[in-house]
Amino acid sequence: MDYYSEYQKWCTDPYFDEDTKAELAAIAEDRAEIEDRFYRTLEFGTAGLRGVIGAGTNRMNIYTVRQATQGLANYIISQNGQEKGVAIAHDSRLMHDEFRDAAALCLAANGIKAYVFPSLRPVPELSFAVRRLGCIAGIVITASHNPREYNGYKVYWEDGAQITPPHDSNIMAEVAKVTSFDMVKTMDKDEAIQKGLYVTIGSEVDEAYFEELRRLSIHPEVIRQMAKDIRIVYTPLHGTGLMPVKRVLQDLGFEKVYIEPQQEIADGHFPTVPYPNPESADAWELALKLAKEKDADLVLATDPDADRLGVYCKDTKTGEYVSFTGNMSGMLIAEYMLSEKTKNGTLPENPALVESIVTTDMAKAIAAAYQVKLIEVLTGFKYIGEQIRLFEETGSYHYVFGLEESYGCLPGTYARDKDAPAAVTMLCEAAAYYKAQGKTLWDAMIDIYEKYGYYREDVATMTLKGIDGAAQIQTIMTRARGSVPKAFGDYEVLAVRDYKADTRTDCRSGEVTATGLPSSNVLYYELDHDAWCCVRPSGTEPKIKFYFGVKGTSMEDAETQLQALKRDVMKNFE
Repeated sequence: MDYYSEYQKWCTDPYFDEDTKAELAAIAEDRAEIEDRFYRTLEFGTAGLRGVIGAGTNRMNIYTVRQATQGLANYIISQNGQEKGVAIAHDSRLMHDEFRDAAALCLAANGIKAYVFPSLRPVPELSFAVRRLGCIAGIVITASHNPREYNGYKVYWEDGAQITPPHDSNIMAEVAKVTSFDMVKTMDKDEAIQKGLYVTIGSEVDEAYFEELRRLSIHPEVIRQMAKDIRIVYTPLHGTGLMPVKRVLQDLGFEKVYIEPQQEIADGHFPTVPYPNPESADAWELALKLAKEKDADLVLATDPDADRLGVYCKDTKTGEYVSFTGNMSGMLIAEYMLSEKTKNGTLPENPALVESIVTTDMAKAIAAAYQVKLIEVLTGFKYIGEQIRLFEETGSYHYVFGLEESYGCLPGTYARDKDAPAAVTMLCEAAAYYKAQGKTLWDAMIDIYEKYGYYREDVATMTLKGIDGAAQIQTIMTRARGSVPKAFGDYEVLAVRDYKADTRTDCRSGEVTATGLPSSNVLYYELDHDAWCCVRPSGTEPKIKFYFGVKGTSMEDAETQLQALKRDVMKNFE
């Protein structure tokens, strides 16, 4: 693409609106900025679109959203799915209404009914709505936990999960065929409404979703017993979680719930946080201050699209609030669900727990303890959702729980994506259950460590932006494939899984076997002493991510091992 010619076209073509032209005119003297905005078309990947909001082919705007939607519409028509329609939701990100309607009206112009939520809704409710309404697909306008300047566009298929093979590659191919904006259809919103092609989703979908969350409860009687004793502080971080989290805690019967007042208003500028991510310590400052004022038992935060949940819990021994990683909160929920369902006889036959390959190995130990099948999938919750569909089609297993290390889990099959309101349901019930025994969630976590071992994990990222950054990421992965180290520090490399080549190579015997998972640009190193590490480029950001896991004899031992492994791995990839 001749980026400057494309820039000039956007500045002069009557197809583009005046605000777009004014934004581009303001950068006329900045050739580097022009190049970054126009050197490529914003890539539609397996997770859809994600990028910085702005004018240009490499930005999120109504034109790139329409272009992607036209490709999706073409694929839906090729599958004879146009009569089923598409459900659309959005979170609190900037331009959410504009992008939602750009997608809906493109679908409508192609004769595909758009079912549109009238206001912001969490990602898991969109997943639920796709199946509830019998849609062929779903779209969520969200950039998840990315910085405020981003927005995005995620696509779901009729099973309620994000698109997986073959639909992902087929949709990507159709989007790639839409090479010019004159190939894109749209229509007037009033006309679409009159023709029944733009339909607002009613409250009955909300109510059905909340009914599913209530059904997750294992011990409602314990919640009633402890409702006045549990103090919960919650922040939606200016995102979508306020309505569903307040509602589910109210439905369950918790009486002492405190919402962080400065962060309860949905605002895509995220004015009180530098980064709206519950993994970021800076995002917790206001909620932890409120927690200390209220003497809260636990502190909860959801990301902008409310599919991920962060947790702090009070350690009564020190009086301090302790941060839980996604692995820790996931394991708390898994242990609570499996132990209590085993006790009351509600664990189904052939139960299965599903996790991504970069999630804690403690899941394997917990699954083994309860004789539950443990299945590993590639990173991305869509692969967990895919397993639920496969279980239902084959009758092989019954899904009980699924989780990712990145603060996401799903304790039911009503949806096919990670669900923060559902995680709130299970964690708050677990907190009530353990408090009735005189324990905090932190006490329960220590019990789990003592039972299964002190598994600890960490993640590191290397950010490499722009054209040069993409090339650097590729070079790092190519170099790693060409030279396998014998060890990372004190940890011998026992085997290497190359998911791109679908190979697992035993470093001692040289035996090569298949990974059995779809192709993905990921390298996973199995190490001795129950340790592991993994490297993969991010699918949504200009980053390469490194994952680490160890098993220690105590919290201190595990942390020492973890930091040593992290240091040695990062040194190897410098």
